[in-house]
Amino acid sequence: MCRVTCLYGQVQVFGFTISQGQPSQDVFSTYTHSRLTVNAVHYSMPEKSKKEMKREARTLLKPHLNQDDRCWLMKNFSPLCSIVMLENLKTSTVNFIISHPGLSYIFVQESRTFQINSEYFALRSVGIKKEKKKNGLRLTESALSALEELVNVSCEEVDGCPVILVCGSQDVGKSTFNRYLINQLLNSISCVDYLECDLGQTEFTPPGCISLLNITEPILGPPFTHQRTPQKMVYYGKAACKNNYENYIDIIKYVFSSYKRESPLIVNTMGWVTDKGLLLLIDLIRLLSPSHVVQFSSSRSKYMPNLTPDYVDDMDGLYTKSKSKVRNRGFQLTEFAESLEFADEDKESPLMFTGHKLMCVQSDFAFRKTPRNRESHNRILRDLAVLGYLGQLQPPVPKPLCPLHGLTPYQVPFNAVALRILHADVAPTHILYAVNASWVGLCKILDDVRGYADGPILLAQTPICDCLGFGICRGIDMEKRLYHILTPVPPEELRNVNCLLVGAISVPQCVLKGQRGLEGTIPYVTTDYNLKLPGASEKIGARETEVTYQERPHPKPKFYRKVN
Repeated sequence: MCRVTCLYGQVQVFGFTISQGQPSQDVFSTYTHSRLTVNAVHYSMPEKSKKEMKREARTLLKPHLNQDDRCWLMKNFSPLCSIVMLENLKTSTVNFIISHPGLSYIFVQESRTFQINSEYFALRSVGIKKEKKKNGLRLTESALSALEELVNVSCEEVDGCPVILVCGSQDVGKSTFNRYLINQLLNSISCVDYLECDLGQTEFTPPGCISLLNITEPILGPPFTHQRTPQKMVYYGKAACKNNYENYIDIIKYVFSSYKRESPLIVNTMGWVTDKGLLLLIDLIRLLSPSHVVQFSSSRSKYMPNLTPDYVDDMDGLYTKSKSKVRNRGFQLTEFAESLEFADEDKESPLMFTGHKLMCVQSDFAFRKTPRNRESHNRILRDLAVLGYLGQLQPPVPKPLCPLHGLTPYQVPFNAVALRILHADVAPTHILYAVNASWVGLCKILDDVRGYADGPILLAQTPICDCLGFGICRGIDMEKRLYHILTPVPPEELRNVNCLLVGAISVPQCVLKGQRGLEGTIPYVTTDYNLKLPGASEKIGARETEVTYQERPHPKPKFYRKVN
């Protein structure tokens, strides 16, 4: 990872062009994703003599290099070259992630290197290591063609803002394509909207969320390096929507209603495209009415029919019915509005589904996942996203890291927030055991929860409501009737929180097992655990945990003490 500044000319990183005079960009190239490259970009020859160009370059270099280094550099100067400054980069979020045992490999791995020379040591001092070209990002001709067309369509603004839905099976490069497309669009327009419909591999939030974001900065790293605050977000609470499809569709409809159609929209979808997953995808296409559907396939992916407008018209979805073909492909959304329970104002809107343009992309995406290790790999990426979010709690560099149990939590009275456990039936007497040491969604419901004397206040049904952020319930004070919540959400936003949702997304085990500076038994961790107890096995709603370490619910642990 490093900070990239273009001092002269132009370079491109992951599709985003960095020109001289533009702000520096932080670049994160990790072993969990394709390696990033810095490429020189061909630019038009300025109407200046070579002497004038060298004088200009020398002036631009003066604030950054001493005279000897400038002279050496100018000896290698040529017209149309690009000069890039690479600086060592440290961020509190990355420092927090790699402080956990076993996670430093994400950025640093010992392996055979190229020739060890002065260039090798210079790059290493900045935080860069040369990699073989085959490890870099490779885009196929069909992917490049789709990117070029989508950028052109988005910049023309002839037919309004395009809605681009990207679909395909797992591990074919959808997320990589989305990042590259966002960066390419940001070269020409100021912002791009992004609708996240993939619960398991979210791009800008912790897992288990449906969200809408307005992206104004390039994406130059994996998700755990760019956690951002959405315009609209709902916490679904699981990494997959199986067995609760209708709620999934309703949440997407609720979040999508905030899209203003002022910028191009990119829709990311799940990699589940067989059986009911395919039917859900057809429902989504009908609901979102995309102008373009980018469908990925590869020689290693499962068969998926081409989602042409005719195919979508003729197929029943999970909740929507097929439409008989009409010559102009135009029809009202009356039946869909009824089946998806649109609000009255939506039913009266003149929204027309006029068909989409299908863009088939053949992927040659290299990945190391196999059916055997896929779930383990995906769980690591989900944990990294949660750690990336928690990294916002850390003080900025160069201040040292602070362990999570050393940070001061917020005190939340029992009667100030309502509680709901998602996707699992929990007896009211056990609710606090489920909440303690859990990952919680900090939400805002329309109901007024004030007026209850003691609490806890339990919701009978799962609400579809705005999620303002996340936190860890790091302790419960039964005497004072307080939750102790650790969260990076700013206080002005926390004032709006009146509901805590607990789903099946867990606090990463490395957080619980790596509590430094503690003596004796580690709070919430035990090796003495009976998996035969009811509710202890990994079923729906259970936390994804190892056999040897389990979270131990404890309504009044010594861990909750406030540290000043």
